[in-house]
Amino acid sequence: ELEELGCEAIRVAVLDLEAAKAIGEIKKGIHIPLIADIHFDPALALESIRSGADGIRINPGNIRGKEGLREIVELAKGRGTAIRIGVNSGSLGRELLKKYSGPTPEAMVESALSFVKKVEEMGFFNLKISLKSSNVLDTIRAYELISERTDYPLHIGITETGTLLPGTVKSAVGISSILMKGIGDTIRVSLCSDPKYEIIVAYEILRSLEIRKRGPELIACPTCGRCEIDLQWLAQEVEKRISDIKVPIKVAVMGCVVNGPGEAKEADIGVAGGRGSGIIFKRGRLLKKVVETRLLEEFIDEVRKTASEYGKSS
Repeated sequence: ELEELGCEAIRVAVLDLEAAKAIGEIKKGIHIPLIADIHFDPALALESIRSGADGIRINPGNIRGKEGLREIVELAKGRGTAIRIGVNSGSLGRELLKKYSGPTPEAMVESALSFVKKVEEMGFFNLKISLKSSNVLDTIRAYELISERTDYPLHIGITETGTLLPGTVKSAVGISSILMKGIGDTIRVSLCSDPKYEIIVAYEILRSLEIRKRGPELIACPTCGRCEIDLQWLAQEVEKRISDIKVPIKVAVMGCVVNGPGEAKEADIGVAGGRGSGIIFKRGRLLKKVVETRLLEEFIDEVRKTASEYGKSS
């Protein structure tokens, strides 16, 4: 489901050997890289790599023992498996917490780079790094600092952001701020919600920054006294019914015919409600007037026609 929504790499938690061995079966049913998330037990990392994981994520705060790490590195080297060094502010070592008086951005950077050095000394360089905190400003600062000290790919995100709405806001603010500085190679939106929303929100962040476009962009007015239709219902229905479209057309759902076509003239296709009827417009020009009871169905038909035309022209 996530791959269909546009997920380009997926991480699974590996809690035991049974889970590690399941990676091979999971890979048979997907077409995107599969990353194993490993905590504490080097044996789980080894079994995940043997089972075909494309990458593993290990946390410097809870992978102890040089020999266990060396085994992971040697096997990953032989299999071409990438390793993400994933630092989390909540699991920094005691010595760093004491040195920096808490989980500061500087502490996170030192944790990552000291672990990188250990791995490099073992002759391994197929690395990427992440520095995640639930504090937006600390996360931004940590990525600023580490981007000045290494050229390794950086995986960015805000962790433990909360439920759908606050999590979306924190993720959008943090990830966008980092990306706008030219920092970041992969992103993950972390939400305590259905995982599909992580992909949806990620693409909306990328779309707003004009980094990546996928699927329709829905624009809708916030309603005002001129609105003569149940705009919230209409916008939600349109969003639901066009969610399977992959091409990046701009779709407008507006509340009135007074300002709708003018304010949304950049939309590829749009609808504006009226009393008992509405209009469908295409790139600011009137296409047809439709009675309210048929407005949604006819608009969806026109959206699909527009999407089809976009696909042919591109």
